[in-house]
Amino acid sequence: MDSNNSGELQVDEKEIITLARKFALLNAIYHDGRASLGSVIGRVFAEQPKLKLFPQRVNSLVREQVEKVNSLPLLDQRRALLLEFPGAMENEDKRKQEISRKEAEREPSLPELPDAIEGAVVTRFPPEPNGYMHIGHAKAAIIGREYATRYSGKFIVRFDDTNPSTEKLEYYGAFLDSLEWLGIKADRVKNASDDMEEFYKLAEVAMRNGKAYVCTCAQEDIRQMRAKGLACAHRTNSVEENLKLWEKMKKKEFKRNEAVLRFLGDIKSSNTAMRDPVLFRIVEDPHPLRGTKYHIWPTYDFDGPVEDSLDGVTHAMRSKEYELRDEVYCSILNSLGLRVPKIIEFSRLSLANTTVHKRTLKRLVEEKKVDGWDDPRIPTIAGLRRRGILPEAIRRFIISMGLSKVESEPTWDLLESINRKLLDPVAKRYFFVPHPVSLDVKGFPRVTVEIPYHPDRVEFGSRKIETNGRFAISSEDCEGLLPGSKIRLIEAYTVEIEESVGRTALLARMIENDLHGEDRGIKKLQWVARDSCTSFEMKVLGPLLKEGGIFNEKSLTTVKGLAEQSALELREGELVQFVRIGFCRIDKPGVAILTHK
Repeated sequence: MDSNNSGELQVDEKEIITLARKFALLNAIYHDGRASLGSVIGRVFAEQPKLKLFPQRVNSLVREQVEKVNSLPLLDQRRALLLEFPGAMENEDKRKQEISRKEAEREPSLPELPDAIEGAVVTRFPPEPNGYMHIGHAKAAIIGREYATRYSGKFIVRFDDTNPSTEKLEYYGAFLDSLEWLGIKADRVKNASDDMEEFYKLAEVAMRNGKAYVCTCAQEDIRQMRAKGLACAHRTNSVEENLKLWEKMKKKEFKRNEAVLRFLGDIKSSNTAMRDPVLFRIVEDPHPLRGTKYHIWPTYDFDGPVEDSLDGVTHAMRSKEYELRDEVYCSILNSLGLRVPKIIEFSRLSLANTTVHKRTLKRLVEEKKVDGWDDPRIPTIAGLRRRGILPEAIRRFIISMGLSKVESEPTWDLLESINRKLLDPVAKRYFFVPHPVSLDVKGFPRVTVEIPYHPDRVEFGSRKIETNGRFAISSEDCEGLLPGSKIRLIEAYTVEIEESVGRTALLARMIENDLHGEDRGIKKLQWVARDSCTSFEMKVLGPLLKEGGIFNEKSLTTVKGLAEQSALELREGELVQFVRIGFCRIDKPGVAILTHK
């Protein structure tokens, strides 16, 4: 016995040794046979806080137990835990599930919005309808909606549809469908193309203010002069000359690339974006909504800030890629005498081994390298939905990154981890056996096994499976199964292997008569009854791109196998867990997409 300085408390070494051994065994079993000293010490102190008064003695005793446990084979560790601490494994599983549940329920939050006034905040999401919504768009939309909600303000969805060459009616609907699925509600939906007449009036205001001029230089000449910081001859046009040329543009006396309206910025500026950027250009392609009514269209440099100001936006959320154009944004509004919103910037969002670049995604779709815009390998919202990612997982993933400007490319693992925690309490469990191998068990009675759909959700019910000794298990699980090996068929019997028949079949005998025998460190396997099962396919997703941005031809593989008969009831869109395989989304009857393990 030891005592502290006051002599009031004493340490019971037997208690420490007991706790240390229990937590060392648990930690080892959950970490492939190797217990972590720090983790075990932390669990001991958490169980008995008073022991923190004796750190040196506790550390020494715990270290001894961890070393003893780590010297045992994993099978012996399991046996020791079951014999010495019955129910410890079950309690630990419940503890971990509770931790996962609390983590899943924990609400991430964004930082306070600068200069925000309750009830007066207006944010917006301004996508261009030239492709499908992807996770990068979702970041802007979710952040905008979150702040509008927090401050009892308004959220606008505005299609910046002023480039008819790349826009399609299909994409408007695709964005709205994705927003609805994400649960993002707009207080107003509009199109920038609704305000073309207002844009034309403001273009004339800019010319009359001496802040815009019509340039008829060749496109390549404009590019070269801007790069060198050189002014063209049209920069000194009079207001009258500019208005006359503008009228000619409106009357279609100029064709594409023959005339543009440029902003009178600072041609010598170190910020090249300020070197007289183009505000309006001629586009002869028909617009998906306006047809051929207009042929002079504003660039994003013009319609973006103007729309923000006219719509009453107080906080303009922009990704960091526009950082150099912030000066242009503010200068254009100041030149027109319009209110300047506060610009809030954050880093772009992409995911490792994939792409959010619309040109690349469009090429993959057009070349049929992926199965459309909703292919589960690509990070479009339609693709993430088909992959089995929940809207709430996407929201939490995005909010967890906050408003950081640090460029990063998180892996799929982080998003999947959040999704897994949300799915675990709500996904029904089923059995699927990939690459099946026959297992015939001698002396097996014809019985009906009742298996719950979820270990913790009684309300989910159960299914009944008739068994008669004719099973199938995964070929991967057969590796290393020699005569004498024992395996437990989950929720059924423990059997002993008697004979291997090549690599396609196993013979065994039943050695345990109860349906819920204790875990004795024996490997647990999912199974199907061969007389009542169904063919099933699992789509396994890999990285979309290889190093260097090259398309990965092996990014989608199909694993064939057998599933329990009740899996036939699963319909497209259902999210389930195939035991020991992972969480899946049913793509269509008989086919599932492995969301993540």
